[in-house]
Amino acid sequence: MNKIPSKAEILEWIEQNPTLTAKRDIAKAFGIKGSARIDLKQLLKELQAEGHLEKRKKSYQDPDRLPPVSVLVVTGPDSQGDLFAKPMEWHGEAREPNVLLIPKAGDPALGEGDRILARLTLVKDDTHAYEGRLIRRIGTNPKKLLGVFRKRSEGGRIVPIDKGADREWTVSEGDINGAKDGELVEAEQAGPKGRMGLPKARITDRLGDPSAPKAVSLIAIHQHGIPDAFPDDVVAQADAATPAGLDGREDLQELPLITIDPSDARDHDDACYAHADGDPKNEGGHVVWVAIADVAAYVTPDSALDREARKRGNSTYFPDRVVPMLPDRLSGDLCSLHEGVPRACIAVRMVLDAKGNKLSHTFHRGLMRSPASLHYEEVQDAIDGRSNERTKPLLEPVLEPLYAAYAALKLARAERQPLDLDLPERRVELAEDGTVKSINFKDRLDAHRLIEEFMVLANVAAAETLLAKKVPLLYRIHEEPSPDKLESLRETAQASGFTLAKGQVLQTRHLNKLLNDAAGTDEAELINLSTLRSMTQAYYGPAHIGHFGLALRSYAHFTSPIRRYADLIVHRALITAHGWGKDGLRPEDFESLEQTGAHISDTERRSMVAERDTTDRYLAAYLSERVGNEFTGRISGIARFGVFVKLDETGADGLLPMRALGREYFHHDAETQTLRGSDTGMIISLGQRVKVRLAEAVPVTGGISLELLELEDQKIKQGSRSPAGRNPRRKSNKAKRKKDKIKRKVSRTRR
Repeated sequence: MNKIPSKAEILEWIEQNPTLTAKRDIAKAFGIKGSARIDLKQLLKELQAEGHLEKRKKSYQDPDRLPPVSVLVVTGPDSQGDLFAKPMEWHGEAREPNVLLIPKAGDPALGEGDRILARLTLVKDDTHAYEGRLIRRIGTNPKKLLGVFRKRSEGGRIVPIDKGADREWTVSEGDINGAKDGELVEAEQAGPKGRMGLPKARITDRLGDPSAPKAVSLIAIHQHGIPDAFPDDVVAQADAATPAGLDGREDLQELPLITIDPSDARDHDDACYAHADGDPKNEGGHVVWVAIADVAAYVTPDSALDREARKRGNSTYFPDRVVPMLPDRLSGDLCSLHEGVPRACIAVRMVLDAKGNKLSHTFHRGLMRSPASLHYEEVQDAIDGRSNERTKPLLEPVLEPLYAAYAALKLARAERQPLDLDLPERRVELAEDGTVKSINFKDRLDAHRLIEEFMVLANVAAAETLLAKKVPLLYRIHEEPSPDKLESLRETAQASGFTLAKGQVLQTRHLNKLLNDAAGTDEAELINLSTLRSMTQAYYGPAHIGHFGLALRSYAHFTSPIRRYADLIVHRALITAHGWGKDGLRPEDFESLEQTGAHISDTERRSMVAERDTTDRYLAAYLSERVGNEFTGRISGIARFGVFVKLDETGADGLLPMRALGREYFHHDAETQTLRGSDTGMIISLGQRVKVRLAEAVPVTGGISLELLELEDQKIKQGSRSPAGRNPRRKSNKAKRKKDKIKRKVSRTRR
C-alpha cells in the first residue's frame, strides 16, 4: 500500500503548486495509486472539514489564498497612480487581499468598476498580497457620466463634460427621462458596450442649464459623487441641538480668545490668545492658548449626524459654495466660535521658551466667549500701524502678544526646518451673478503664518498627549519620498546646475537647501515643482509614522473638527483620555480606526480633485473671451500626447498638443520627461519658458488648448507636420537600421 502523506505535506504541496490542486495531481505528486486513492480522498475531506481547504469543482484550494486565475473588480488607482483590484469572490477568514495590477504594452485602459480575468502571482508586500496581469476584460458595472443632452429626431446624445472623454453616448427615446436639449444631465451606461457605434446610456437625473455660471461647482459635485443634501434625520438632529452650558466645563470666558480667518470665512472653529509667561524661570517665554470648537459635544458616536459626517469625511470648498461636513445649524452656528457668544470648546494651554520650544501643555474642556472675529488683512494692518476701530483696542493686550509668541515660534521653525515650498495659491473671485471677476494669487501675510504655526503646535500637543496616555488615534501621516522619486528629483537638480546630496538619510533641511540654492534663478519654479512632485500624499492612519514635510515625529489633526472628520476623532480620543464624558471614542471605534483613516483619506482626495476641476472650469470660462491672445508661461508637464504649460498671469494649466509644437516629429522620453525633435534635435523639458497663443478655452470641460510661439525666446516655425503626424524620415531611418543590422550579422558570420 502506498504511503499517504501527512496533512502538513499536502498543504505545503498546494501552496507551492497552486495550479496542480486536483485530487489526481496530488495523487500523482505523492505516487499514490490504486485503493490508496480512497485514503487520500478521506484525508482531503478532513482538511476541507477543518477549514484548511475548500473544494472548488474538482480541485482543492487554501481558502485564504486566491486561485492563480481569478475574476477581479478594479478598485481604482492609489495616490501613486498604481492600479489595484480585489477578488469578486472571497471565502477566506483573513482580510480580503489586495491585488496590484501590472499592465503590459497593449493592455486596454482599466477603470474603477471594471471586471477582469487576471493571472495572479503571490507576493509579499505591505500594500498588496498579489500581482495580477490582465487576461481579458469580462464586463463592467453601469458607468455613471455627466454631460450635456442633445436632442435628435429619435432619442438623443450626451456630450460628456470630462476633459478626458472623447466619445459621445446615444440615448434611446425611452431613456431620455424628460430631458430637454442643452440640459446638463446625469446618466448611466445602458446595456453592454457594442463593438460598433456609440455606447448607450439612460438619463437618471436632470441638472439644469450647464451655461449658468454657478453650475460649475454643481457639475463637480455630481461628477465626483460628493453628498450635497443632508438626510431628514440628520437635519432634525442638528436642529434639535441646544447650546452647551458650563456644566462639566471650565469657564474660559474671561480669556480674550480671538478668531482670525479669511474675510469670507463661513465658519470659525479656532481661536487663540497669548501672553508673556510670568514664571521667572522661563524668562522671555510665552503662554499660548488655542481653543477649538467642541464638535464632539453635538456629534456623538454612531448618531445620524456622526454617520453622515463620516460618510462625507470633510467639507468641500468651491468659489461659490461649500458642501459642508455638518449641517449649517452646527457648522455655521453652535460649533462656530462667533464673537460675543458663549461656545463650547476644547482648549490647549502651551508654554514656550524664548526660542519657541514647547516646554509643557495641558488640555481643558471649557466654555469660551470670543471678544472679536477678525480677518487676516485687518490683523496684519493693525500690526503694521494701520489699526481700525475694531483692532485698535485689541492691539496692545491681544495682537502684539500673539505676534511676540509667533516670533519665538519662527525661531523654533527655523531650527526644525520643515519643507519650505514656494507655491502661490490661486484665488477665483466671482461677481454677484457668478461670473469670474478676476483670478488672483493669494497674499501670504504674517497673520496667515501666525495662525498656521499656532495650529501646528496645537496639533503636535494633541498627538503627544494621546501618545503619552496610550489612547489610539488617527495621525496625520506624511512619508518621505520614494527612492525612485528622490532619484528623479536629484537628476532634475543636477541638470539644472544644483546638487541634492546622496548617501545620507534624507531630511527636509536637505530639500530646503536645494530650494534656497534655486531661489531667484530661472530654475526656481522648476525645482519647486519637481520637489512637490517627489512628495508622497499625506493620509490618515493609526500608525505612529510621523510627518516628513513638517519635520515632526508626532502629528495629528485637532484644529478643524467642523470640516474634517479626522479632527473629530482626535477630539473624542482626548475626551476619553481625560475622562471628560461619555462622548469619547468607544472600544469599537478603536478597532475601526484603520478603516476610518482609509475612508476619510479617500474623501479628502475626492474633494481635492473636485475643487481643482472647478477651478479649471472657472479659469477656462475666464479665458474663453481671450482666445487668440498671447501669454507667457512655463512647461509644467510632459506627456506622449503633448506638453502642459502653466500660464504666468492666471496659473491656469493649458495643453500644447503634439500638433501645436511645430513642423517636426517629437520623440517622447518618459524617463527624462523630455521631447526631442527628430529633425532639429530640439529638446522640450520641464521648467522651460514659453510664449503661447490661446487656441481654445472650453468652460464646460475646463480644457485649455494652446499653440507654441516661442521656446526659451526662440521662435518656433508654425505649420503642420508631415501627414498623420509622422516623421517623413522615419521610414528611411527604419530601412537604414535594418540594413545596418544585416551588415552586422554578415560580419559575425564571416568571422
